[in-house]
Amino acid sequence: MASKMPPSQASSGPPWLPTVWALGGKSELHIDVPITAVLLLFYVCGAATHMTIFQLNRRRGHKFLFSAVLFGFCMARTVTCILRISSICKPHNIRLAIAASIFVAAGVLLIFVINLVFTQRLLRAAHPHFGWHRALSLALKAIYVLIVLTLAIVITGTVESFYTLRPRTRKIDRSLQLYGSTFLAIISFLPIPMVIFGLLVPRKTRVEKFGQGRFRTKVIVLLLAAFSVTLGAWYRCGTSWKTPVPRTEPLPGYFSRACFYVFNFVVEILVVYLYAILRIDLRFHIPDGAKGPGSYAAGQKQDGDKEEQGRRISRVYTEEETSLRPLRSNRL
Repeated sequence: MASKMPPSQASSGPPWLPTVWALGGKSELHIDVPITAVLLLFYVCGAATHMTIFQLNRRRGHKFLFSAVLFGFCMARTVTCILRISSICKPHNIRLAIAASIFVAAGVLLIFVINLVFTQRLLRAAHPHFGWHRALSLALKAIYVLIVLTLAIVITGTVESFYTLRPRTRKIDRSLQLYGSTFLAIISFLPIPMVIFGLLVPRKTRVEKFGQGRFRTKVIVLLLAAFSVTLGAWYRCGTSWKTPVPRTEPLPGYFSRACFYVFNFVVEILVVYLYAILRIDLRFHIPDGAKGPGSYAAGQKQDGDKEEQGRRISRVYTEEETSLRPLRSNRL
């Protein structure tokens, strides 16, 4: 990042093109635009799927906001793909490239948060004595705050690196970006040891049932999703720690176009469709107002009674039954 800028570029004024290779290398119109367009289609379909699930659940009183969050994630990635296509078609518009790079780095944070929330629900069901402990709740809230602050730091460092030629400032910006990639890689991995810890520690009570499906299936679904996004986060982190390679030298293999798309987008699309196909809206649903040990099971019974009552109220009577209802009411 501290390499010198060519004189012709330095005289053109900010923002300046980067002088070192980044993941994905140099974009090419006839290759990157079709690939990004296909990814765009996947994200649009993912957004439509999760919003459909959210609306159908809302109509029957089944509240699960994470379907809407996944819709928001897919829409953010849709914007990312549009910005990337625009920046490829207009390679001299550096501001478009800056916006695209920021959206590429920021979108996956929503999945990190979703995985942490699901991890907390599994721990509360398996180990209510510490899953519901105040210390764990405060620790996770602190992590959410740090994620937001880290995102702000990464955006600041990324944008500033395009608007300065000072080697010291660029070195600081690179340090901020390394901190951000490392911290987010750790956050992406965090659900895996937490879930494994919950499985290895002997339980004092039976697993409290919540949502639909077996507890082991919930664990497998979460571990698969966490492993997928962790793979992408740690690859991006590892390559960012490599010594910067000037663009005057050949592109390193670990910065290839295939690695860029697989470890940035494909791993995310797998999670989006995994969560839709395996219906996390049913598996990880908890009752409204659940608070404290035993509230998952107690609230689940109340929700079941409400759904049964709703089915009775919404029942469509035949013409014969409708004509007999006044007579039955008079008899009562």
